[in-house]
Amino acid sequence: MLEVINDFLSGKVLIVLIVGLGSYFTIRSRFVQLRHFFHMFAVFRDSLKSSAGQLSSFQALMLSLAGRVGAGNIAGVGIAVTLGGPGAVFWMWVTALVGMSSSFFECSLGQLYKRCDAEGQYRGGPAYYIQHGLQKRWLGMVMAFLLLVTFGFAFNGLQAHAVTHSLQDAFNFDTTYSGLALAVLLGLVFVGGIKRIAKVADLLVPVKTLAYIGVTLYVIVLQIDHVPGMLMTIVKSAFGLDQAFGGLIGSAIIMGVKRGVFANEAGLGSAPNVAAVASVEHPVAQGVVQAFSVFLDTFIICTCTALLILLSGFYTPGFEGDGIALTQNSLAAVVGEWGRVFISVALSLFVFTSILYNYYLGESNLRFLLGENRDALIAYRVLVLVLIFWGAIENLGTVFAFADITMTMLAFVNLIALFLLFKIALRVLRDYDDQRAAGIKTPVFDSSKFPDLDLDLKAWPANPPAAPAAPQTQAEGVPAAQR
Repeated sequence: MLEVINDFLSGKVLIVLIVGLGSYFTIRSRFVQLRHFFHMFAVFRDSLKSSAGQLSSFQALMLSLAGRVGAGNIAGVGIAVTLGGPGAVFWMWVTALVGMSSSFFECSLGQLYKRCDAEGQYRGGPAYYIQHGLQKRWLGMVMAFLLLVTFGFAFNGLQAHAVTHSLQDAFNFDTTYSGLALAVLLGLVFVGGIKRIAKVADLLVPVKTLAYIGVTLYVIVLQIDHVPGMLMTIVKSAFGLDQAFGGLIGSAIIMGVKRGVFANEAGLGSAPNVAAVASVEHPVAQGVVQAFSVFLDTFIICTCTALLILLSGFYTPGFEGDGIALTQNSLAAVVGEWGRVFISVALSLFVFTSILYNYYLGESNLRFLLGENRDALIAYRVLVLVLIFWGAIENLGTVFAFADITMTMLAFVNLIALFLLFKIALRVLRDYDDQRAAGIKTPVFDSSKFPDLDLDLKAWPANPPAAPAAPQTQAEGVPAAQR
């Protein structure tokens, strides 16, 4: 029954939601992810600055990447190629392109409707913009519950399963002991709260990302002559034009969208929870940064994994096996046995930071549901650690199907909320664009311009000090009619 429901939801509903509404957001915003593409790098540079007592925009980005860059970038891509052929990679790209727009708006709204708690820390996410933007507390609670169950519990079990079985394949480690060690290490980080999680993410995310990209690029460069042909095969296979993969077009679309969403999480409502904790001058600035993280996750890291698999010579049409083994064997086929070890170590880092991210999503939404309930928080931490250990040693086929179903329900609730709040999001984007057009290098959000919105004035004070305008060149100082 779970498989039937899952096939319908993730095979039909999810595609319409992610691609359909993502395309709508893209067109209505005049392709915001492309218009602001190069601006992303400037905002990314500015995100390194931090405010006293608050997480910086860069730390929020690292937290977001901790979750986005996980098992989905290794195992997920392997599964997509195995079941959907090379064409699945193309549909992952499509999902990411429109997903950049969805992520832009969900993270901007997460910032807009964030709240400042009793400790002076920011909290926010879909549950908050549903409650304060749509004035529907009950729907916000549904969203918070779905996020808690999907990320806090189900996805953590799946991530633990992936890493312990990879370590068993590479080093012959017993899954019981590796699962126990993983749970203990994570427990030590959990007790430190969001700031300790952010510090660990700051350290591990750049290391794991750069190391993985470096090794996969090395393999790609070794076979650079075959890359153009393989890219053409990916595009042709996506539309059933490659004879070897002609029968996989339906599977290519389904697996590309499903695994693409699992990898970059755009539109699921997960990223706004961490985007909201950052201290920024304008909500849109964090939307720009988070759109960049979708680009990095799918167009860079997932593509590296896909080309590693497809160029290795190990993969053949009709390959049977799991995604982790496919990626490990593909790298080993090119560089030798150390490639299997490298994938296992990389996956361990990916999973460790992803579980930290998933845990925080669950904690944040538990606080939304129950408030500052210390007993509930301790019980949640214990239950998460138990599920991590259980997931490390058990077969998770049923849990995977359940997670796919709740993931689709998340997308449904979140994207419908984004659709209903889209006019407000466009107003905030227009305010940001108008300030940039006026020469202001770092736009500042003034809540007094939006008196009709239910905003937290502690997070967004009225009439804040304006940022200085960017210096004008001589040509810029001359009226356009005279130039």
